[in-house]
Amino acid sequence: MAAKVRGLLGQLGALARDLVGRPSETRPLGQLAVGAAKVAHILESAATGVRAPLPGPRHQAVARLKEPILASGIQACAAVAATNSAAAAPSWAAALDRASEVAEGSGKEHGARRTDPRELVGPELSFITGNLARLLESGHPMLNTVSQYYFSASGKHIRPLLVMLIAQASSVATKRQGRTSMLVDSDAARVDYSLMDRTLSQTLSSDRESQHANQLIEAATRSGSGGRPYAPSVRRGLTVLPTHRRLAEITEMIHTSSLLHDDVIDRAETRRGMPAIQKRFGNKMAIFAGDFMLARASMALARLRDPEVIEIMSSVLCDLVDGEFKQLQNLEDGSAPMARPDERAFDYYLQKTYLKTGSLIAKSCRSSAILSNSTDDVVEAAYVYGRNVGIAFQLIDDLLDFTVSAAALGKPVGADLELGLATAPVLYAWQEHAELGPLVARKFSEPGDVQRAWELVHRSSGLHRTRELARQYARRAADALAIFPPSPATEALEGVTQSVLTRTR
Repeated sequence: MAAKVRGLLGQLGALARDLVGRPSETRPLGQLAVGAAKVAHILESAATGVRAPLPGPRHQAVARLKEPILASGIQACAAVAATNSAAAAPSWAAALDRASEVAEGSGKEHGARRTDPRELVGPELSFITGNLARLLESGHPMLNTVSQYYFSASGKHIRPLLVMLIAQASSVATKRQGRTSMLVDSDAARVDYSLMDRTLSQTLSSDRESQHANQLIEAATRSGSGGRPYAPSVRRGLTVLPTHRRLAEITEMIHTSSLLHDDVIDRAETRRGMPAIQKRFGNKMAIFAGDFMLARASMALARLRDPEVIEIMSSVLCDLVDGEFKQLQNLEDGSAPMARPDERAFDYYLQKTYLKTGSLIAKSCRSSAILSNSTDDVVEAAYVYGRNVGIAFQLIDDLLDFTVSAAALGKPVGADLELGLATAPVLYAWQEHAELGPLVARKFSEPGDVQRAWELVHRSSGLHRTRELARQYARRAADALAIFPPSPATEALEGVTQSVLTRTR
């Protein structure tokens, strides 16, 4: 019966939309079309659990925020671009001093006080490192040491922070009807969150080695999160569920495992102000630790017992590999996407940026809203926010590679050029200095290429244009927050978009 009603209402909505084109909710027929479509959507969701776009102005607003930014045409402010000439800078050091003004000079117009994220989720973040150590407990002292190596450093924890702020922002938003899972329910009091530390498969518990590993995790997590691993936390009327905390930990494990693999591939010397992991323990141990961390993250993800979140977060792993392959593309081919500094090159660069950096942030934000049982428009807005913040974050990272010292950044400056990567500052400089083309094509592989590219970037407006592009992505992220109800969490999320632009490490 429900299927027949759903089908009838869907047909009615489709017919009405055909008749009125774009229905306005101020016209009777338009109201009928939109209302029918919304009812059909709710029934469809209740019957199948499948998410589909929710008709209405809020969905349209989110769709507009997904429209591409034409990156190749971004221009720097004429006043600041005029001061960017590095011709007067006699050395790399002088160019670096001048360029540091780019890194520190933006965002000053945003002087209004916003909610400090630490006031909302600081206690949750303070337990992240300890909880990760428990989740990665293996019974093998050397594996424990290697897998927890980077967690002892002062990481930014931007990904766990966003997961928990989105959790709080979505906790007061509208809830989706008719969708529940073992760990998702409109009434958190009815959920047994200890399930996320119990095995799903009895066969996994039957072999001695797996059983021992499970016992280690279960015993350790009971003392996690300040001794309350399975209780929701509520601050200022905003809720973070235990599943959100676990998702934050999973996100950080996926991110850190990618760092372990990246540092081996890139032959990195330092990371987070420490010797890179393979420098300390060797390539094999670094790769094994990364694999182990990813395996534990996958196990924890499965135990969230939400198929939609599992599918979304698993796709991040595909994105990370896809992004690495895009980065390895041969640029000397004249038909390559980055054969010239046009919109096609920027599209390719930004797609790679999303896959390598933005995807994990975007999809973990989406998953956080899903675990809050949010409606589709809120879930989509969380994704749009995370995607744009993630891309802005990486754009600033690419800028900092030219503008701050190695001590401040925690890793060598100019590393992207050394790796043969043409990032946004290089692409913009290439538009102004054609001689960069051959250097980009051969990935700065000949003697003197890196230094010459560095000089040309500093002589161009590339740094300022990169910051302006990042600012546009940050603005898109802030606009997506309008879909959420106003709350201290949305204020904090808006503050994060500004701190991404003004960070110097």
